[in-house]
Amino acid sequence: MDFSGGPVETRKRADARRNEKSLLEAAAAAFIASGVEVPVREIAAKAGVGVGTIYRHFPTRADLVVAVYRHQVEACAEAGPALLADSPTPYAALAGWIDQFVDFLITKHGLAEALQSGDATFETLHAYFLERLVPVCAQLLTAASAEIVPGIEPVGLMRAVGNLCIGAGKDPRYDARRMVALLIAGLAKP
Repeated sequence: MDFSGGPVETRKRADARRNEKSLLEAAAAAFIASGVEVPVREIAAKAGVGVGTIYRHFPTRADLVVAVYRHQVEACAEAGPALLADSPTPYAALAGWIDQFVDFLITKHGLAEALQSGDATFETLHAYFLERLVPVCAQLLTAASAEIVPGIEPVGLMRAVGNLCIGAGKDPRYDARRMVALLIAGLAKP
């Protein structure tokens, strides 16, 4: 007879979800700092879990890289509607979302080597990125249309931000966030 009942099982699932979220956030930070080849024990230590926990959730490094990428995309996708609801203006929501998008792009550049490795595991990630984030950017642009110059396309804006982020981390004199802030300021109607 199982005496654990529903609440214990639910708690375990909640604990597992928290562990997975901690792992994904720790892995993303480690990938940014040290690249995707960072030792798993370092990720486990940052997440406050054992190495076995990582392998239980993500049997291979490729599984972990894909999960980090998807986690970052989902966080960015969910941020758009939340920012629209909580920001003082749609333009402020757009600027806030672009700031979070920059965070994602910096993480993505940490994953770039793995994502471009030719591994079949990573092939669908770019389409997933576009499928999830272009509509969010479009929603924000539409909401902010009275406050920004006309004719801004979601993919064009995302590509411009991405291009400004490419140099992040390679040259300490280059401040991608400042360049992106200038781009966002330039979107506002005079």
